[in-house]
Amino acid sequence: MFLWRKHSHDDHQVDESQQRDAKISELRTALGPLSGRSLMYCSDACLRRYLEARNWNVDKAKKMLEETLEWRSTFKPEEIRWHEVAHEGETGKVSRANFHDRQGRTVLIMRPGMQNTRSAEDNIRHLVYLLENAILNLAEGQEQMSWLIDFTGFSLSTYVPVKTARDIIYILQNHYPERLAIAFLYNPPRIFEAFWKAVRYFLDPRTAQKVKFVYPKNKESVELMSSLFDVENLPAEFGGKATLKYDHEEFSRLMEQDDLKTAKFWGIDENPHPIAKGISGGVEVASEPAPLPCPAG
Repeated sequence: MFLWRKHSHDDHQVDESQQRDAKISELRTALGPLSGRSLMYCSDACLRRYLEARNWNVDKAKKMLEETLEWRSTFKPEEIRWHEVAHEGETGKVSRANFHDRQGRTVLIMRPGMQNTRSAEDNIRHLVYLLENAILNLAEGQEQMSWLIDFTGFSLSTYVPVKTARDIIYILQNHYPERLAIAFLYNPPRIFEAFWKAVRYFLDPRTAQKVKFVYPKNKESVELMSSLFDVENLPAEFGGKATLKYDHEEFSRLMEQDDLKTAKFWGIDENPHPIAKGISGGVEVASEPAPLPCPAG
């Protein structure tokens, strides 16, 4: 009897997997012929993410994916280069960490208190660039990234306008579905609550469930963070033991190198762009332990 139940469970898993593979094939057929970058973008893994985002409804996933392909054809996120957005990153308000979470996922560190410009367009291009970069640096087999958000220095003068936040949320949810694994908002101040109430309205339930508030005195939230991050790697700003330092010049060199990888991946013929004099870039550096490698994938 036990063996029969086990086999039934296995058979169910196989059947479900086959059904989902069939849905991927159905979506690919529904999309019709693709070429160029659209064809490269629409891998089976990509189609699976869009189907998951739309509860495996092929028609809804098709509409969502077609809107993304249209957006990518006009916004051209794969063509954004660091030297175009480096000025947005001078304070390290958004950067890729040099450590991973316990699942081996790429980590983006965000510091809204370090906001240094008021240009909505440039802020969005900067974030999109780093989203693309984080995806470029996902380990093999990884589809998602983690976010750590540090509210040190956050005030009414540094937060982005609600409209800009809404536009960012729209891009993340509709053009990068199932890319966010979890977002930790570490020790946000009370003044953030009103802003959160305004922007949460634009979050779909799937995304909202991935947003976790962590407070140093809340044992449950701290334990959740430590379950996903090694405290030895985690910067002190997030309750860890490492030292966080943002070096703009070092980060710029790293991004310039990744720009070459991006161009190669998408088949874009271009010459490396030297870091302009006076433009520095930054990297999140944890003093202990040594940084983990960031493999491309």
